[in-house]
Amino acid sequence: MIRPMLTAAALMLSSFAAWSADKCAVEITSTDQMTFDSKLISIPKSCSSFTVTLLHSGEMPKEVMGHNWVLTRAADMQAVAQDGWSAGIANGYLKKNDTRVIAHTKLIGGGERDSITIDTSKLETGEKYHFFCSVPAHLSVMKGELTFGV
Repeated sequence: MIRPMLTAAALMLSSFAAWSADKCAVEITSTDQMTFDSKLISIPKSCSSFTVTLLHSGEMPKEVMGHNWVLTRAADMQAVAQDGWSAGIANGYLKKNDTRVIAHTKLIGGGERDSITIDTSKLETGEKYHFFCSVPAHLSVMKGELTFGV
C-alpha cells in the first residue's frame, strides 16, 4: 500500500518539477515560409533565467533562408535590424557588440537549432520588448512581443 502511494507522490512531484522548469523556457519554430510559431512570450518574474530554443523546421540552408532570434527593447528593434543588415551574413545580420541587443541566437538553416539563456536581471517589468529575425526582409513578418513579470 505504501509503495503505490510513494510512486504516485514521486510522479506528481516530478511532473510539478517539469512544469515549473518549462515556465522558464520556450521553443520557437521558424520555417522556410518566414514565420515564427509564436508572437508572444511571457517570462514569469520567478524565472532568474529564461532559455529560448530556436528550431528551423525548414530545409533551406542559412545562406538562402536562415533565421535567428534577437531580443531588444521595442524602441530599438528597427535600428538594430537596419544596422544588422549592413553587418551581413558573416555576422549573422547583427552589428558586432551591439549593446542594444539583449540576447540572440546564431543564424541557423533548415533542420538546425540553437539555444540562448537570458539573465532576467537584464529585463524590467513593464518595459516593452520585441523579438525578431534580423535577416533582411524578414522583420516585417518574423517578430513578436516579450513580456517580463506581467
